[in-house]
Amino acid sequence: MKKSILIGNRIPRDFFVTNGIGESDIAIHAGSYHLALKNAGIETQNIMTYSSILPKIANQIEKPKNMIHGAVMESIIASCNSEKGHIATAGIIYAWLYDKETNEKYGGLVCENKGEVRKEELETTLRSSLEELYTNGFSDKYYLKDITIMLESFIPQKKYGTALVAICFNSYLFPILD
Repeated sequence: MKKSILIGNRIPRDFFVTNGIGESDIAIHAGSYHLALKNAGIETQNIMTYSSILPKIANQIEKPKNMIHGAVMESIIASCNSEKGHIATAGIIYAWLYDKETNEKYGGLVCENKGEVRKEELETTLRSSLEELYTNGFSDKYYLKDITIMLESFIPQKKYGTALVAICFNSYLFPILD
């Protein structure tokens, strides 16, 4: 048998946050959504989405200046599509969990949402979502710290519009199991 190593599930490490808007008279997916990605500076990436957990080793960095065209960019993303004259708002909230006894960072929780609503309304929803996750699984052992909210909102003047915010991962830890 050839030599091999056994690795565990990779753990996202470095991430950056970004946001953008886009408008198009042609389409959403190959129009306003792509232009929102362009405005956010991640249009050259193949976007894959995660659920909403940050590992304790996650570390926020500045958005890289150079990204390889066509690379896979894994992210937690909120994206809202709307039509001309209707508000599009997308938002993400995240916070870090710390152990109540040791004060050690445990990891993070992320909530994303969207809607044809004002920023203030979406922020209220995001805060409620985070609180619900926290109280239904983490509040007995951990406390929340460093809550961060990112919102993007606009009213498109073209036929279609997209607002998006994203947490984008660009490095990973690969645990060696054997």
